[in-house]
Amino acid sequence: MGTWRSSVWKISRIEYIHSKNFIHRDIKPDNFLMGLGKKGNLVYIIDFGLAKKYRDARTHQHIPYRENKNLTGTARYASINTHLGIEQSRRDDLESLGYVLMYFNLGSLPWQGLKAATKRQKYERISEKKMSTPIEVLCKGYPSEFSTYMNFCRSLRFDDKPDYSYLRQLFRNLFHRQGFSYDYVFDWNMLKFGSSRTAEDKEKEQRGEGEERDERTGGGPPGSAARALPSGPNLPAPNRVRNGPDPASSTPASRVPQSGNASPRAGRGAERERRVCLRLHRGAPANASPDLPLRHDQIRITPPQVSVPFEHMGK
Repeated sequence: MGTWRSSVWKISRIEYIHSKNFIHRDIKPDNFLMGLGKKGNLVYIIDFGLAKKYRDARTHQHIPYRENKNLTGTARYASINTHLGIEQSRRDDLESLGYVLMYFNLGSLPWQGLKAATKRQKYERISEKKMSTPIEVLCKGYPSEFSTYMNFCRSLRFDDKPDYSYLRQLFRNLFHRQGFSYDYVFDWNMLKFGSSRTAEDKEKEQRGEGEERDERTGGGPPGSAARALPSGPNLPAPNRVRNGPDPASSTPASRVPQSGNASPRAGRGAERERRVCLRLHRGAPANASPDLPLRHDQIRITPPQVSVPFEHMGK
């Protein structure tokens, strides 16, 4: 469910980059991050080291069509046209996002794990497997919206402007058709805080302070305290080294304190973040729309996240 809901915001983030006359050229899971605390329901996009200017800011003249280009980006998520050496444009960012979404659905893609003597030969094998895998086979067992999305992206011409609203609506309709609603909290946040709360409760029970537990967990959803933090699949590293360390792994608030050895400060930090999550779960601010539309202040491009200033990305 999280993949379906976050896909709407990922499309919006890519649209915003395109509206600033740039294409990202390295759309992959590593480059989408979730906020922390009060911003835990925001999707961020990072790593603009391979971004390129695709049109003139004043005239909006599109860059020319070219062939015989070297592969730029991550082969696993690269579009077919990128494998064929064709200059990238807006359509390629969106096709790459389609592979990211199916990677989240499947846990792996059919062209992962291919062996070859050289990197060039490996890229060729990935390209062949990608082109020989029909969209219907790739998306088999998942809602038709995913194959519709992929077919739409592959049908775009080089300088076409994608219909971002149509693509967002595909996944909005899917989300509502499955009976879900926007509560501004992702499943993994509730699982995380459920696990944190359980560890703290066990510690207090051992101290004979179990009476405080009911007050502290009263605001959570039914059954949330019994959920455990999932370990998730062992996802292999992508073909391209990401810039910098994983922010989530170095943030104290992102780690679940363990029962029996958690410091009081860590416990208080987890409790504060849990309360923020529960406040978001009860409802968003009155001026927020149901699907959290894109706002310029939701996409923050900070110096550590941008490898190259926008003025020099066209090179």
